[in-house]
Amino acid sequence: MRHLMRAALLGAALLVGPSAGPTPSPALLVLSKGERVLSVVDPTTLTVVAQVPSGPDPHEVVASSDGAFAYISNYGSGAYNTITIVDLVRQQALPVIDLGALRGPHGLMFAGGKVWFTAEAAKAVGSYDPQTHQVDWVLGTGQNRTHMLVISPDLKRIITTNTGSGTVTIAERSVRQPGGAGPGPGGPPPGAPSGGGAPRAEWEATVVKVGNGAEGFDLTPDGKEAWVANAQDGTISVVDLAAKRVTQTLDADVKGANRLKFTPDGTLAFVSTLRGADVTVLRVATRKVVKRIPVGRGAAGIQMQPDGARVYVACTPDDNVAVIDVKSLSVVGRIAAGKQPDGLAWAVRP
Repeated sequence: MRHLMRAALLGAALLVGPSAGPTPSPALLVLSKGERVLSVVDPTTLTVVAQVPSGPDPHEVVASSDGAFAYISNYGSGAYNTITIVDLVRQQALPVIDLGALRGPHGLMFAGGKVWFTAEAAKAVGSYDPQTHQVDWVLGTGQNRTHMLVISPDLKRIITTNTGSGTVTIAERSVRQPGGAGPGPGGPPPGAPSGGGAPRAEWEATVVKVGNGAEGFDLTPDGKEAWVANAQDGTISVVDLAAKRVTQTLDADVKGANRLKFTPDGTLAFVSTLRGADVTVLRVATRKVVKRIPVGRGAAGIQMQPDGARVYVACTPDDNVAVIDVKSLSVVGRIAAGKQPDGLAWAVRP
């Protein structure tokens, strides 16, 4: 990431159209809902090097751990049931993942070699194994519009926001020992066979009431709290994940909030809103707003640069991605990567 720090600060849109070139590493991935394409962006020059069809109504994107593939949720508010796969090396779309009855895929995460996803219309979360080409695990939430999710590194905890219900689901994995013994910590990963007297993985879900329109959220780097942006209330709910309860509600004035992301060091939280001109920045230690950064007529997806130097924000109504310098908390560049940009992700090759 050192070369990113040397990149010149750019104050205007730098791009007319994509220029052919190999996928850089790291690469910034940008979804265009208006043009239905995935743009591969060189973050050093802020230029698009390739565009690949994304499938219908693309909302979120995530890259595989090796940076070779991108997975795109085709949302459609429940009309669609596919995840589009893009080969980032060859820069071409591959056959889609058909999720069957799991309609409305939205939130995505790649962990443990699998693609984890929410299925909003099915009120569920699931995992897809690229090796077997199968959905190998599903868990129902029973909540309306299960939208975004985070998976813990050890794959033992899943957290989702349920926008329609105004709740957060915290699902934790335990193991039931053979012979009727009760659940205990650890156990095989999701999808592992449980026959032949082997320990059986089980999940216990706790539903935590937060604010109305709970959607974008992130975990503090220490994994102890989830900060949930409530679009209808304009507040942020701070959830203690061990206690499984809201410990504080921040009056941050973020109505229409779409995404919330922490800087890698956990000092700042950035909140985008589709109803306002600003990205709101809070200092985590004080839990107070420190600045509102004008970006345009509204904003959606947020992606942090891995070294924490920059924040990329999809300004959906203005058809560009704003580049924010974390030190100065100001917009230093714009990326033209298609109409109505939304989901953002990093792809890093080893």
